[in-house]
Amino acid sequence: MDSARDTGLYPPLQPFSEGMLDVGDGHHMYYELSGNPKGLPVVFVHGGPGAGTVASQRRYFNPDKYFIVLFDQRGAGKSTPFASLEHNTTDHLVADMETLRNHLSIHKWLVCGGSWGATLALAYGTRQAEHCLGFILRGIFLGTNSEVEWFLDGMGTIFPEHMNAFRDHVGGLTGAALFDEYCRRLFSKDPNKHLPAARAWARYESQCSTLMPHPAPENSDSFDHYALALARTEAHYFKHGLFLVANELMDRLEAIRELPAIIVQGRYDVVCPTQTAHKLHMAWPNSQLEIVADAGHSGMEPGIARAISRASDTLAGQLLAR
Repeated sequence: MDSARDTGLYPPLQPFSEGMLDVGDGHHMYYELSGNPKGLPVVFVHGGPGAGTVASQRRYFNPDKYFIVLFDQRGAGKSTPFASLEHNTTDHLVADMETLRNHLSIHKWLVCGGSWGATLALAYGTRQAEHCLGFILRGIFLGTNSEVEWFLDGMGTIFPEHMNAFRDHVGGLTGAALFDEYCRRLFSKDPNKHLPAARAWARYESQCSTLMPHPAPENSDSFDHYALALARTEAHYFKHGLFLVANELMDRLEAIRELPAIIVQGRYDVVCPTQTAHKLHMAWPNSQLEIVADAGHSGMEPGIARAISRASDTLAGQLLAR
């Protein structure tokens, strides 16, 4: 096994095609294609919402076996308009995935996503089950009010210093008042208000996302671009209950319960605690749950990356053998 595979990732690869797809409402969605154009189609659904894709996410999949599709959701990454919240809901994102699938003439694809990407993967799958081969899901988030409340307050149980920094940015506010003030600043058109708030929000999430401590992100144009799309879009979705009906994803699970799923979960995931992944697994007879003993939330922690890559190899073997 080479050094790249020791990390759980396949070697770096470049897209063989990139495009901007008009998905309506003034939005254009960036997408890229890599791997084997005749291989097993897989679509990677990034987190956030608002985080955008990164090159390393191509590397979860064997490029000889997979036709790898990455895309940036509305307002995220290279999609335009940047950080836009107009016509940006879960329904819109599900419809965009269908637009992309049809544009690429893919009949069925494997759906892979982590955190919010798992939420959107489930929202898509439970509505478009006939176009899904199966699922690889990491760091399960079901979009419930209790999970949002945990993000805004509960994570301070484990990371009090990062919670204090998050609160200090808005004068020590807590609870609903903290969220309302962050929304007021993030939705402002004034960069002197929205950029500092976005940096504080993104740092808080980043610092709580890994098992082992890592340096806080430095201010830079690239970090500001990422932080603004992430924080603004997450606050927008949180404010509207993730644009999901209460308990929607679990209530609709019947649509996909016969499809294969591998759920990867860091034991010490503070952002999306393990109980939610276990709940999903127990309700999904055809799922497997792999709890990574030495990992938190981030999809790029070595144990998580190895588990996702193993899951993609396992499902490739099963699906290509059909």
